[in-house]
Amino acid sequence: MDLQKIRILVAIDFGTTHSSFAYVHIKNPETIVVNSTWPGREGVFKIPTALEYNETYTQVINWGDLALYDELDDTVDDLNKRSRPIELFKLHLSNLREDQKPWLPPQLNYRKAIIDYLTQMQILIKSTLERRWPTISFPQHVGLILTIPAEWPPHNTTVMRECAYKAGLLTTLNSTHLEFTTEPEAIALCCLNVVKGHNLHYGDSFLVADCGDDTVDIITRKFLQNNRLNEITKRVGDLCGFTFVDKEFLHFLERKVGFQALEKLKRCNYGQMQHLIRRFFCNLVKCKFKGDPTTFKPMRLILPRYCPDLQDYVTGEFKEQMEEVGWIVKLDFESVKGMFDPVVDRIIKLIDGQLNDVKERCRAIFLVGEFSESPYLLSRVREAFKDRVSIIAVPALPITAVVRGAIIYGLNVKPTHDLSDEASSVHRIYDELDNLKKIKTISSRVFEKTYGIKATRKWNPCDPIERKLSDGMINIFLQIAKQGNEIPIDTGISMIFSSNFISRNSIDLFITDEHDVKYCDSPGVNLIGTLKISTPSTIKNSAISITLLFSNITIKVVAQEVDDKTESIPFSTFAYADFSNGDAGQWTWTTGYFNLIKGPPRMEKRLIILKTFENVKIFSAGGTSPFQKDYKGLKVIELAGSTFFVKHKGKKFSEASIKCV
Repeated sequence: MDLQKIRILVAIDFGTTHSSFAYVHIKNPETIVVNSTWPGREGVFKIPTALEYNETYTQVINWGDLALYDELDDTVDDLNKRSRPIELFKLHLSNLREDQKPWLPPQLNYRKAIIDYLTQMQILIKSTLERRWPTISFPQHVGLILTIPAEWPPHNTTVMRECAYKAGLLTTLNSTHLEFTTEPEAIALCCLNVVKGHNLHYGDSFLVADCGDDTVDIITRKFLQNNRLNEITKRVGDLCGFTFVDKEFLHFLERKVGFQALEKLKRCNYGQMQHLIRRFFCNLVKCKFKGDPTTFKPMRLILPRYCPDLQDYVTGEFKEQMEEVGWIVKLDFESVKGMFDPVVDRIIKLIDGQLNDVKERCRAIFLVGEFSESPYLLSRVREAFKDRVSIIAVPALPITAVVRGAIIYGLNVKPTHDLSDEASSVHRIYDELDNLKKIKTISSRVFEKTYGIKATRKWNPCDPIERKLSDGMINIFLQIAKQGNEIPIDTGISMIFSSNFISRNSIDLFITDEHDVKYCDSPGVNLIGTLKISTPSTIKNSAISITLLFSNITIKVVAQEVDDKTESIPFSTFAYADFSNGDAGQWTWTTGYFNLIKGPPRMEKRLIILKTFENVKIFSAGGTSPFQKDYKGLKVIELAGSTFFVKHKGKKFSEASIKCV
């Protein structure tokens, strides 16, 4: 993103249940505005991620609050003509099984729904910006930052880029006016000022709990000098957001009217269901509950007032009991507390687990997101951890932390060359590498998964006999990055291969949550990409360096030749892959080939840093016979048809010491 060509920055938090956007003029970066004016709704920062279509699902009729039609002034005939609102379609980008993903009509796919929603957002953003700054051209003068969940696979950024382009938010598909950042890192940037406001000192650690509508994500960071932040724990999360309290309310109501009655109300009278949840429970009960029995006033839910058709669906003993009490449901203190506690208990368990993982005392806990505005959640967290954490607070406007942090991210991004300019492709590589430090506040991150490659070595008697290959070898999972390990944000994991091996073979990259994985087909191990590199004919050296660079969203790959005469890397790149391409379930490396051009002078030192092999595992494979080579202290051991790793500083490994790796 080149801020010299951009006048306005816009951040969009496209959420599962609710969405928002913020904007700022780059000449006045301190004045970040979070939109609070929406179709049919004023004074709120977020609106539902919901769409209402016509009967054939070819045209959007309403979006946001208007799509849920939770008022009761519609006639029955009008309601029957309206299609069921489309919600939760963002979950189709998640790793849920197909049978767990939300319903979509046959005429509609999730990409079309995302495009349609972003199109409505684009129309509103354009009119909002043009009202403030009439001379801007949209989207030519606008930089866009999209926030995405940290757990999303890299290829989802490609899906979102395509959707943003088709929604009219970008001028071209490969526009550099679009940046992605994860929600936790956006929140970290937003929380930097919060940390300062609570007088935390350099070296202090703090926990941030993003308690949203659906998910809760928790991570602990350390405050460093020069306003930098380090991740010191692996992010953890669970489905225990604010809407799960709504579900507990419906479970409570099921015990009064029966499960079938509520299901039929949802299916046949969706507007009344929304009216019941949003106008009664959310507005009058959930958002006001403090957990204090001395100030709590029992509530009376008069069902005919909020969902008059529900009476027609209640049968049997449930109907008799409801008729006896006049179709009134009483909500006392214990009933409401029972709706909160199952959800709040899960959040407290997550926080407790994070605090136990931190090896030093945590100075503060900050709650952000929709659920953080609940007085009861704050009181429960304070009660649970008051003896372990001195500061437990909710920052101002916690519901807007993600979009405000995304704006801060955009203001700090260094300029990159246009992706569509083929002539600058090589320079873009160096821009991408240099941009690993583009956000000054993020110093390091923690691997959330374990990564490994498929390697082949000699079979030995301690291996399963059924895994022995015909040539006496065995395929294994070779770990290159371990879940929970911390890595500096500008550090890559490098591997050395013979050029002959690279020409004949691909490199399969696997990912897992499991510990002590031995084989690539073990349960819980998934192939996420295959890297294929055809070495250019100009390559004369016998070794190729492959470096994996883990950014906050994508995995980038740089392939470089290693000069076996000077035992150095000549600062030339012949292959660059951005592991964010491919359709869902089809994760592939898209590899570009470039002429061997010496990198810009400013990058020579940079590449030396990237090629510092301390604490990095080195791999070698291929060759027709066993031999060894040294590359500046790297002992590269190659054995026919096998792959072994060796460590830095020339420590020599015998075959016996490495064959059971």
